[in-house]
Amino acid sequence: MVNVAVAGGTGQLAREVIDALLATGNHTITILSRHPSPSLPLYTNPLITHITVDYTSLPSLTTALSTHKTHTVLSFIQALSDPLGTAQITLINACLASGVKRFAPSEYACKSTTHLPFWGAKALVRSYLERINTPIPVLEYTLFQPGLLLDYLAAPYRTSEHVTPLGTPFVVANRRAVVVSGHEDAVLVFTSARDVARGVTMMVGYEGVWPTVSGMRGGRVTFREVVGICERIRGRMEVEEVRVEDLKRGELKLGWGLGGRHKAVEEERAEEMKRRVMVGILMGCVDGDWDVGVEVNELFPGCEFEGVEAFLRRVWEGKE
Repeated sequence: MVNVAVAGGTGQLAREVIDALLATGNHTITILSRHPSPSLPLYTNPLITHITVDYTSLPSLTTALSTHKTHTVLSFIQALSDPLGTAQITLINACLASGVKRFAPSEYACKSTTHLPFWGAKALVRSYLERINTPIPVLEYTLFQPGLLLDYLAAPYRTSEHVTPLGTPFVVANRRAVVVSGHEDAVLVFTSARDVARGVTMMVGYEGVWPTVSGMRGGRVTFREVVGICERIRGRMEVEEVRVEDLKRGELKLGWGLGGRHKAVEEERAEEMKRRVMVGILMGCVDGDWDVGVEVNELFPGCEFEGVEAFLRRVWEGKE
């Protein structure tokens, strides 16, 4: 049995992972959060302990991890709330001080955040982990990178217990898509929240050394292929093209609005942030940032992840 601490454990994807860990019956879980435990059924499970911590305090975090003899720490701390990575870096130092064996930072997206500057904390934390493990490894770690969540393509329907769909370049409900002109064959990877949770859970139980990067794929597709799949299931898609030149200036010229606001984003900033996210995703796809690897798939070849077309058919076939 592995003792796992989950930082930011009240977040949506974090709760999917916690559910998957609990389902194995092989792990005890300590949820670390800034606020006292909410009255949710999740926290009544005897395998779960909830601890309120101060992410600016190394002693607070070290005590929390030491008390529960923590083996693995999974971080889901929001980059928007920790723009300099301070909380995660303090958490890493607490791992070192308390003898934690494994750490996974708050990643769960793409290979590079160059076009997503509001996720700059991810790059800072990566650099810190690389630095402390050079020249001698002191903390085993991995970067979980599943690409975009397939669940977002189901909007407005929910396909997982906790994840609320956010916007992507494909608005399947309204039969719309946006592509970058001349880059219709840009690649992106999708993985369902359920499969991300399964992948992380399998990696927690993995007895070998973690790879530095743990990419996982439900499906690797081009923009052109996604549009084709959607048209086979939903009928003709309205495809708008945007230019790289405009995206580089931060401009997104669409004839329709963007949906889905993350709960970490204030209402007054929502439209600006949705634009920045979409521009970042589109530019990242042009540069190959969302073409993540298959390390998890290869370590567990018997575990089949749901593909893009299978997911879209399951959600959309037979719907108006």
